[in-house]
Amino acid sequence: MNNIIAQVVTGKVIDENDKDYYVQIEGETFLLDKTELKKPLRIGASFTGFTYENEQHKMQITRNIPDIRRDHYGFATVVKEKFGLGVFVDIGLPNKDVVVSIDELPTVRSLWPQDGDQLLIDLTVDNKNRIWGHLADEEIFAAIAKPAKDDLQNKNLKARAYRLKISGTRLLTEDYNLAFLHPDERLMEPRLGQEVEARVIGMLRDGSVNISTKPRAYQEIGEDAQMILAAIEHTDDKQLAFSDKSTPDSIKDYFGISKGAFKRALGHLLKENLIEQADGHISLKK
Repeated sequence: MNNIIAQVVTGKVIDENDKDYYVQIEGETFLLDKTELKKPLRIGASFTGFTYENEQHKMQITRNIPDIRRDHYGFATVVKEKFGLGVFVDIGLPNKDVVVSIDELPTVRSLWPQDGDQLLIDLTVDNKNRIWGHLADEEIFAAIAKPAKDDLQNKNLKARAYRLKISGTRLLTEDYNLAFLHPDERLMEPRLGQEVEARVIGMLRDGSVNISTKPRAYQEIGEDAQMILAAIEHTDDKQLAFSDKSTPDSIKDYFGISKGAFKRALGHLLKENLIEQADGHISLKK
């Protein structure tokens, strides 16, 4: 039976009851839910569909053929996890979720996919005729990937983690570009199958990109620093006649903050390399 499970095959209708037809394939009988059909089938007719074992452990055939099959890869959505077994994913069958084995998941459980995450898988069948989801390997991702466009530098994008390594995370962007996230460029390691928002920080010759999930420097700075930065940006020459030597009254009159708050904000902007200070002026860093 192994060769006809999780496959699109053709069988013969041999019987029926009020709820199901019985379809025979190579001596094995599969249930076919009558509600799937608009027109009745006659005994002896041929029927082509996808075969699987349903949640009641009965062999079933359906005309609703999933995109994910043996050697047919697609993204499956995680619906639940079971400790000691793995995670269950939805591949589009009405009464069957498929398990991705714990053997294919990260050893750290916090990095397991959670509900709503997506995994690129195909299907395999073991010697007990059980269907499993099998994660796509690097070759599959390389085969479906597209070269990144030249204008992606510093752009925001979304990417989904598909391989977790000590050296960093490998991801596939929403435009099917390969991406790499170094540990130094993340606040937290993404889960397998998790979609993250990131920005492109490097373009590689092979068409892939390096990304970062850390906020830009201006997003990390406080409100006072953001105000000072905005004030500089709105000048014609991108500079202001202020420095850490400016008087408290002039700072209070212009920015509405104390000199202590001004100096702290200025120090942060200088540390983040967003501005420079010289000759009694602060200006945007070129």
